[in-house]
Amino acid sequence: MHYEGIIIRPPSEARSILLQVTVGCSHNRCSFCGTYKSRQFKIKPDEIISADIAEAAATQADTRRLFICDGDALIIPQMRLLKILDEIRNRLPRVTRVGMYANAKSLLLKSPEELSALRTRGLSVVYLGLESGDDAVLSDVGKGVNSARMIEAARKAKQAGIKLSVTVLLGIAGKKGSQEHARQTARVLSAMDPDYASALTLMLIPGTPLYEAQAFGEFQLPEPAELLAELRTMIAETRMSGLFLANHASNYLPIQVRMPRDRQSALERIDAALCGQIALKPEQLRGL
Repeated sequence: MHYEGIIIRPPSEARSILLQVTVGCSHNRCSFCGTYKSRQFKIKPDEIISADIAEAAATQADTRRLFICDGDALIIPQMRLLKILDEIRNRLPRVTRVGMYANAKSLLLKSPEELSALRTRGLSVVYLGLESGDDAVLSDVGKGVNSARMIEAARKAKQAGIKLSVTVLLGIAGKKGSQEHARQTARVLSAMDPDYASALTLMLIPGTPLYEAQAFGEFQLPEPAELLAELRTMIAETRMSGLFLANHASNYLPIQVRMPRDRQSALERIDAALCGQIALKPEQLRGL
């Protein structure tokens, strides 16, 4: 496979074919993310993409899932994206689920008819980085859209029949904004009603603007107990019907909640951890 640079994928795509069709991220201005800072966004040539699909067909023909990389493959022009999906379907007939990262801009640029066409051609799930429902935080970290546009983008995906997985970041509002971030994020998740919501814990990456802000005392990452309290508020106030996951390697306390059924048991688990009855993950075992 013709991989370039760092390849990242959601934890749920661990056993998927990883097909890189873009390099980098079309937005690439988030202050907390250092993944693509050294790379200019580009769409790979059709012949390279076709060669990689052919290699996957020769070596991973029985794999049922495929993830299209990199940071925002949905930004690819519609006809090229349809061609890629058609080739996946023709060359890898056993693939039953195709996923990709999306941002609000790329979802909003697609018409409802275009998104429906992508779903018909095999796009099953998109992963949207919300990070926060607090408009001030979204502006501060450089997401480029407000919460209303995030909600609009998410609803467009769901209305097209595409499953929606939304990521939020614990700690992204710092110490002072922690609880407001939790409440506003719960509000937005409730409005989106995603199939999956995943809470990761912010880990500051050297070289990023947010890392520098911490170094100069302009940003304070909440302590573990404050991060748990943030998560508690988020789960308590979110009204959604899917899975709420906080079991990423970055998190101090693994949580998996089938909403709304498991909400109370999740809150009790967090309370037990806050009281010291459940041990938190040691720092050395946390990671991205």
